[in-house]
Amino acid sequence: MTSAAPEDQLRLLSLQALDTRIQQLVHAKKTHPSLARIAELDKQIDDLHGSLVDSRTAVSDLRRELAKAEADVAQVRARQAKDQDRLDSGALGAKDALAVTEELTSLVRRQAALEEVELEIMERLEAHQDALDKVEAAHQQLVDARTAAEGERDAAFEEINGQGRTLTAERKAAAEGIDAGLVAVYDRLRTRLGGTGAAALRGGRCEGCGLELNPGDLAVARSAAADHVVRCEECGRILVRVTDA
Repeated sequence: MTSAAPEDQLRLLSLQALDTRIQQLVHAKKTHPSLARIAELDKQIDDLHGSLVDSRTAVSDLRRELAKAEADVAQVRARQAKDQDRLDSGALGAKDALAVTEELTSLVRRQAALEEVELEIMERLEAHQDALDKVEAAHQQLVDARTAAEGERDAAFEEINGQGRTLTAERKAAAEGIDAGLVAVYDRLRTRLGGTGAAALRGGRCEGCGLELNPGDLAVARSAAADHVVRCEECGRILVRVTDA
């Protein structure tokens, strides 16, 4: 597009200002500190997950081992009680009574050995349970921190989204009545040139790229008809000539 009403060109600067603010909101959303915090917490949670699984597995295995040891002890005690009842009944002959007495002696030794194993397992289980409690506490602390960071993110995003909706409505109103062809060119340039499609020509400098126009290009821009759409020779953006250009 080579021409558009001067007032429409001037309104591009207001449109650009709104688009810049909208773009800043998008950037603020993408770079909000809570996102980095959540990512770091996710990494820490993942790193701790292996230790948590290993610790839970160890405790679970020891509990099963302890249950078996307790069952073995209970079985020996039941056998002792049964033998003692037989002795106490007085119904056994001397030979059988001697055999039962010898078995009771053996069972006492067996019980002592099994109880020693049981105690050793209980000590190991206590140590592993203590370690598990610490790992689970650390894991829960990370999970709670992540939940807090998510809440911070959600609150920030809600505020940013609200500002975005307001600016989008303002942008729509600002674009109304501007030459559609001019807006289309501006939008294409804005998409291609990092979010800035139009910039003021002020003091011989393009405020889009920050470069001063060479004397020849500046003279051409200043002498061009008021409705001529001037482009920066350096960056290609639409140059809006303002009164102090």
